[in-house]
Amino acid sequence: MSDIEIRDDREAGRLEAGAEGEVVGRIEYFVLETPGRALVPVHTIVEPAHEGRGIAGSLARELYATAEREGVAVAPLCPYVTKWAERHPDEAPAPAPGMRQAAKEWLAAHPGRF
Repeated sequence: MSDIEIRDDREAGRLEAGAEGEVVGRIEYFVLETPGRALVPVHTIVEPAHEGRGIAGSLARELYATAEREGVAVAPLCPYVTKWAERHPDEAPAPAPGMRQAAKEWLAAHPGRF
């Protein structure tokens, strides 16, 4: 996995895993502002030719590390990130009560975003 580089394209709302100049996986997310600031992952996608290499897990880990560096929560709506967080509670603190519901409401109010 050392040949995978992860970069945050905040403007596009994507955390991307790249190899040899090609994006091979990504987490699509948005930034929730209220009731508190949070990164909200919606989809995790790994290109079929790159599955089984730990890319999705590396992306989830980096998303939580980014949130920790920024002092914000992660409120996952993505099923993969939700399961990853359940398996890694030491790296993935639970969001404050109501944060996921607020994220769901934001997503419903922006139907064309994802």
